[in-house]
Amino acid sequence: MIVAVAGGKGGVGKTTVAYNLGAELGAAVVDADLGMADLPEGRGPDLHDVLAGRAEPSEAVRGGPVTLLPCGRSLAGARAADVRALGETLRAVERAEGGVVVDCPAGLRADVGVPLAVADACVLVASPRRFALADVVRTRELARELDAGLVGVVLNRTTGADDPPEDALRRVLGAPVSTVPADPRVGRSVAEERPVVSAAPESTASGAFQSLGAAVRSCERV
Repeated sequence: MIVAVAGGKGGVGKTTVAYNLGAELGAAVVDADLGMADLPEGRGPDLHDVLAGRAEPSEAVRGGPVTLLPCGRSLAGARAADVRALGETLRAVERAEGGVVVDCPAGLRADVGVPLAVADACVLVASPRRFALADVVRTRELARELDAGLVGVVLNRTTGADDPPEDALRRVLGAPVSTVPADPRVGRSVAEERPVVSAAPESTASGAFQSLGAAVRSCERV
């Protein structure tokens, strides 16, 4: 299964959601943000190299607490990468690893559409602020056009001061909503490579990722 993690705005925490969801599912996480990569880098080839034809996907995948296919950070690498090869790259990683979670770039660029078009399911990540609702709705419409079945929405980094629009998101997007609190262990999970589902399995954040993982496994298309 290929699961795309997307959202309309940058800075909502797609990478932390993708990383922790990958840990919960036992899937490889691919950093498909060709221009603004966030997942930890490796020492060998990366996604830029794969999409430029300089390496095979298997050469760029690296192990760890979560299996990763990182992306390069250079502008030259991004320019050389052929986004048209992304779909087959994701399928190759899926065949080798059994499952893939794709950390999509923000916005509605072509490199967002490719993983959504290839994905069996998608998860949308939104800010708990009500004004951000329109951004995630636009991404939902793109996912619908590309037949990426929406299995869950994550309201990320919520605090006690927030009034998360869970009911509005559930009604407008037609999918279950998971609320992930602003837990510093989630914020550190990517940099420290310590997914919260193993670092703090009894936490509220871990429970949210477990629920999200169950929704993905059931893959109820809406």
